[in-house]
Amino acid sequence: MPEVDVRKMQVQVEEVFHEGGPRADIPVRRGAVIAIITNPFAGRYVEDIQPFMEDLKPLGAKMARKLLDALGGDASKIEGYGKGAVVGTAGELEHGALWHNPGGYAMRDLLGAERSRAIVPSTKKVGGPGTRIDIPITHTNASYVRSHFDAIEVGVADGPRAGELMLVLAMTTGPRIHSRSGGLEASQISGKDGLR
Repeated sequence: MPEVDVRKMQVQVEEVFHEGGPRADIPVRRGAVIAIITNPFAGRYVEDIQPFMEDLKPLGAKMARKLLDALGGDASKIEGYGKGAVVGTAGELEHGALWHNPGGYAMRDLLGAERSRAIVPSTKKVGGPGTRIDIPITHTNASYVRSHFDAIEVGVADGPRAGELMLVLAMTTGPRIHSRSGGLEASQISGKDGLR
């Protein structure tokens, strides 16, 4: 398994106290970790790219741990997650799809099977340095929990360069502040199928 060439990593964390309504007793923490790596397939078409997913697994685990630590280190406090990728312009969208498995399972393994039954939502696109992307967020245990439908915007000023990939993991410690749009509540999760 060749080592993934990481040029840089970035972690961002925000605390949300209110959105114009009452101030929350405990702010919601939202964070993302970004890695800018060399795209080994840039500039050429390669038929068999799946082995690179195995190569990305250690990076996924490292990124998930780094993000959890930045959010306080307690896996039981994480309620939302998501992932995404931006492929530099010498690559193709499918290169970003290789992040689905190593990125998603890294967070699910870290949070534990009882707390991460829901699929990890994802997005990807092709873009140049400074490209920003909205990472979708849903509840970790039940995708239909409407209060946790959210997104975190991320980007790096000098990446991804043409021959790079920008890989992203995101987590939150709660729902949108002042959520009041109805639907399934987190307290109503049955926790059996990752949906409800």
